[in-house]
Amino acid sequence: MLEISLDQESPLSWPHQIYRQIRSAVMAGGLRNGDSLPPAGELARRLTVPEESVGTAYAWMGAEGVLECRNGAPARIRTGARGEHRAGEPVAPLGFWADLPRPPSRLNATPAHDFRAGVPDTRLFPTDTWLRLLTEETAAMPPRLLVYDDPRGNADLRASIAARLRRSRGLEAGAAEVLVTNGAQQAVHLAARVLLRPGDRVAVENPGYPPARQLFTSLGAEPVGVRVDAQGLVVDEIPDDCRLVHVTPAHQFPLGTAMSLRRKLELLEWARRRGAAIVEDDYDSELKFTERPLEPLHSLCPDGRVVYVGSFSKVMLPMLRLGFLVAPPALMPALAKARYLTDVCTPSVEQAALARFLAGGGFAAHLRGLLAEYGARRELLTDVLTRDFGDVLTLVPSEAGLHVTARAEHDMWPLVQAARRAGIWLYSLGDFTDPPNSAHGLLFGYTAMPAGAIEAGLRKLRGIHDRKGRK
Repeated sequence: MLEISLDQESPLSWPHQIYRQIRSAVMAGGLRNGDSLPPAGELARRLTVPEESVGTAYAWMGAEGVLECRNGAPARIRTGARGEHRAGEPVAPLGFWADLPRPPSRLNATPAHDFRAGVPDTRLFPTDTWLRLLTEETAAMPPRLLVYDDPRGNADLRASIAARLRRSRGLEAGAAEVLVTNGAQQAVHLAARVLLRPGDRVAVENPGYPPARQLFTSLGAEPVGVRVDAQGLVVDEIPDDCRLVHVTPAHQFPLGTAMSLRRKLELLEWARRRGAAIVEDDYDSELKFTERPLEPLHSLCPDGRVVYVGSFSKVMLPMLRLGFLVAPPALMPALAKARYLTDVCTPSVEQAALARFLAGGGFAAHLRGLLAEYGARRELLTDVLTRDFGDVLTLVPSEAGLHVTARAEHDMWPLVQAARRAGIWLYSLGDFTDPPNSAHGLLFGYTAMPAGAIEAGLRKLRGIHDRKGRK
């Protein structure tokens, strides 16, 4: 006999509860093909619910082909319905995904001394201005743009990005060569999708940015780590069969060095000879602390081999997820198609607000304020590291970005672990090498906290180091 019990506290309606319990009985084998169900009126009286509730549940089962209801005949489990459902092995991801480390999660609390790399000080962002722009653009947005936008991005924003790049980076590209993305990571992903085949080899910096290396692997490509020295990626060590090279020439991640002009020209010549492409990841070079120009690879390459990637995450807010790429015209149709297949487009209102923020001078004013504040913090950090850690760490020269790196003679991971337990959050250089921990040093971000917390955190870190040394 069919057993159904209704829960007065359930948020589900009577028809939903009846339907689900009949369906579960069929799936479990308690009701088999040809078994009859009580008439709707009889079951309704038994459950003390309106007959209409049972009739609705039966109708739903009939619409799914599980229940056969004929006038004057008992409702029966339909012949041919699936019988007992036996659990099997759950579907599993490919081994690559199971082996990947988990994405970093938000810290439960902001560390007292936050030296994480790439984390901007959100208190410096002009929130009121940004909210006003969002409100105005939402009110003025044409209905057609509140549905789906151009996969390439808002036309005004692409023009503003192109103009900004001409002024700040000397990069000659028009709006037609710009595609707006949800952050720099998506830009790299799109470039890889249209340039790589499964099995292709990709040269990546070592040490380098792990998510880029993992991204290429996820697409079926084979990333090959290439050594980085004081001039940047060592071009002579790139395997001849690499189809793509991913580099961070303006502010190498994680070392912070700038690729020399000589090395840039060597890389471009290598790519020309091999018929390879280059993804230039310019993730944080807007924050430049020198008058010396940091010439992009893109501006040195006349034959369209470089896809230039940029982001507003480090200068504005990471949660806005606004980035872009600049690509040769021959690639743009494929990139637009890949973007459409990935997630269609970037939200229209945020794009329109950013276009006004750029064109109206708000972005430039915000950047000037950041450079002044971050420059002071950077100077303090390097002065204290030189004074108090000179016997332990050697600073790597750097002219841009949101972090500095210091090399060490010994493994820094135990110190990093002890520091985190004490409320000091920082990274080991070995976190970014392949294999892990094959280089020693520390990364110090200086943008997530005020100057006072920087100096106090370094003083506390030195104390932890010295206590560990005495053990």
